[in-house]
Amino acid sequence: MKVARFAHGLALLLVATILLVACGSQTPAAPVASTNAPAAIDWSTMTSATEGGGMEALIAAAQAEGELNVIALPDDWCNYGTMMATFSEKYGIKVNSINPEAGSADELQAVRDNRENKGPQAPDVLDVGPAFGPLAKDEGLLSPYKVMTWDTIDGLKDPDGYYYTDYNGVMVFEVNLDVIQDVPQDWPDLLDPKYKGQVALAGDPRASNQAAQSVYAAALANGGSLDNIEPGLEFFKTLNANGNLLPLIANTGSIAKGETPITFQWNYLALANAESFNGNPPLEIIYPASVNWGGFYLQAISAYAPHPAAARLWQEFLYSDEGHTIWMQGYCAPARLADMLERGVVPDDLKAKLPDPAIISSAVVPNADQLNAARELIKTQWDSVVGLDIK
Repeated sequence: MKVARFAHGLALLLVATILLVACGSQTPAAPVASTNAPAAIDWSTMTSATEGGGMEALIAAAQAEGELNVIALPDDWCNYGTMMATFSEKYGIKVNSINPEAGSADELQAVRDNRENKGPQAPDVLDVGPAFGPLAKDEGLLSPYKVMTWDTIDGLKDPDGYYYTDYNGVMVFEVNLDVIQDVPQDWPDLLDPKYKGQVALAGDPRASNQAAQSVYAAALANGGSLDNIEPGLEFFKTLNANGNLLPLIANTGSIAKGETPITFQWNYLALANAESFNGNPPLEIIYPASVNWGGFYLQAISAYAPHPAAARLWQEFLYSDEGHTIWMQGYCAPARLADMLERGVVPDDLKAKLPDPAIISSAVVPNADQLNAARELIKTQWDSVVGLDIK
């Protein structure tokens, strides 16, 4: 009995061994994942590169995303054409430029309209006027992030990193000398009948930061104050009633053609146009005598960015010495200029391109609350007071 049972057991053992050998040639089952394996980083929640594992990790994640959506960045504004091309070549990331001529209000609307859309119409990053940064934060449209050079940024900075100053400038008159021989030197000059049909805003003041601040600057030049912008609206009302104000949005093309021969511009845009026109047509840039009006823009990341790592890498690039140098090549005074000058890393040719630092430092610049109040007044009263639809 014991022998029989042993023989039977041996037979079963041989069969089992054959089956195991046969199964050994098949694909083994996937191993059970270790509970200690690192989780994928959600860059949409990262408030610094360090928090996400450092710059190398950020670069790798951004390159894996492969694209970046920017909005309202004309190539000739602060040298953004070079900025986008350099970033794309440096990191191998495609930059999709949405609606380059958009205003700050359009940027926020694009975020609102594309909350659930991860396609090319959903902006990753924003470059907006100072009144729009706090507005976007309060509405939950922004994601906080502090770049590696955060401590050297001068200007307005949200303490949590929702928005921060990128570059500065002052308001000037940009005048096409092929059309205008007697060049206006100050705001009251623009009311003269000889400028009929020759003055234009560089945007719709109800949506464009640059255009709205032109109205704000006019207020100070005509008896108003940082808390009283109504004289600015009245000035443009008179300018329109006299037939001097055109219902056109001035841009580089219309300025060159003489269609908008007198334009209100940030000095860096006017200086860039003068360089690119190279005397054809000749331009004169006037710093108005009665008020030196300063302005700046803010950088921010969309809370709904389809490429959150690329958005953060873009900010790191903008606020690096390399990115700031590209802005300076476009005549913009970047937020870290003082730090770069102190360290001696600004080339002499770029120092010569920038306006006198005293012009920037002495400019009148309203605070965020004043800007918000002015923006709201312009938005609600432009139609009723000025009565001109600008397109």
